Amino acid sequence: MIIIRPAREEDLPRIRQLINKVRINPLGLDWSRFILAVTNEDELVGCGQIKPYKDGSRELASIAVDDAWRNQGIASCIIEQLIASHPGDLYLTCRSRLGEFYEKFGFKSISEDEMPSYFHRINRLARIFGRTGLIPLDLLVMKRIADSTQER
Repeated sequence: MIIIRPAREEDLPRIRQLINKVRINPLGLDWSRFILAVTNEDELVGCGQIKPYKDGSRELASIAVDDAWRNQGIASCIIEQLIASHPGDLYLTCRSRLGEFYEKFGFKSISEDEMPSYFHRINRLARIFGRTGLIPLDLLVMKRIADSTQER
């Protein structure tokens, strides 16, 4: 059985470990913003957070599920809980191949001129550093409008 619960300060090393294991952005990992998916034995199997930015935008971020626990709906449970507990518009950055997955939660791909300043900068940096091979070239910025209702 999987339990979704708020993170505690002592969870931060395990959150960092999972984020690094699945090779996603390790910056801005504030334990107080995270929710976790854990087993009855408190084994961390998934996590996610909402990151706030100075420009007022908020990002659905750090969605990670341990490889051994994938394809069991854990990421969906984390995303649904984060969306429910954070009303208002949300953004995310993901690899293009994941766009269809996030569309199920009401996210839509947006153009560069629709992006808040933080995401505009990230998009520009992705293009620059993507040519070096340091980060993927296929990043997608998506937005979920607060009133989005989408069948899942």
